[in-house]
Amino acid sequence: MEPTTTLTTSAPTPLICPYCHQPVLSTYYFCPNCGTKLDVAPLSTSPATQAWIYAFAIILPFLLYIPITKWPAWKYYKSEDPKAKQIGMIALALIVLSTVVIIYVSIVGTQALIQSQLQAINADMSATGM
Repeated sequence: MEPTTTLTTSAPTPLICPYCHQPVLSTYYFCPNCGTKLDVAPLSTSPATQAWIYAFAIILPFLLYIPITKWPAWKYYKSEDPKAKQIGMIALALIVLSTVVIIYVSIVGTQALIQSQLQAINADMSATGM
């Protein structure tokens, strides 16, 4: 006698909406009846979203961190999804790199400005014969 195999499908378990008490599936993020939020939707990891997050990480130091509350990298970094976590880590690395670059450019630019001003002063002083 051959063993029989049973084919089972894992259908989403029905739940009850806590607000309107209608049945909902466990895969739903919102109740289709009343719109109550049932679960947190996963974060988008599309190339367009990644590009936007990375670009924002690069320009954030130039904006003096004013829109830091609108920066989604922390949400991505804290996510359980490995792809979203990787996006968050890359964005954090980009903001650190961008901050270092802007500090370096500021220091070098300031030093160049000071040197040009000193040369101008020295040229004026030598022209007047002091």
